[in-house]
Amino acid sequence: MKTEETVNIQRRNFLACSSFLLLGAASLRASPLLPQATPKGPDLSEALSPEDLKQVEGSVMSEDMKNFWHKGHSCAETGLIVALRFMKKPEDLVWVAAGFGGGLGHHDLCGFLTSGVMAIGLHAGDLEIDTNTAKMRCMQMTQEFWTWWTETAPLHCSEIRQGRQDFNVCHRIGRLATAKIESILKKNV
Repeated sequence: MKTEETVNIQRRNFLACSSFLLLGAASLRASPLLPQATPKGPDLSEALSPEDLKQVEGSVMSEDMKNFWHKGHSCAETGLIVALRFMKKPEDLVWVAAGFGGGLGHHDLCGFLTSGVMAIGLHAGDLEIDTNTAKMRCMQMTQEFWTWWTETAPLHCSEIRQGRQDFNVCHRIGRLATAKIESILKKNV
């Protein structure tokens, strides 16, 4: 007869560990033992289009990016710190994102993608609802962000920056991603 064990973990502890889960998933993906797929996103413009400007217009987080982007902060740190400021959380939590910049330091998952998921997790931890409902809400928000991302840009830094010497495309994606995260957070309070 099999016995099942149940592990209870506090929501905040679970959310704090999520960065390690992302790192593990990215490490597994980079394993030479697994076949490597290279999903392609849409063609990437380096400048905000008029449609893009409509998406970022009025976004506090997207505007705040200017205070951090390429001023000593990586893409992941920039994405997370503007979310922390938006959510009025301690800015020293930005250290959670320190290892995620530059696609986990290996041109893998984009730092704006990973910091967006971190921000969603931190936001879900503040929802005044039971743990299971908060986890479900977190997954729904993450799914919304993931779906938006895969329609907007490739997942990996190497594909986003492919052949580019500057970071203009990263700046554009960062502005769009922070605006999207803000809209997700606002509608899930």
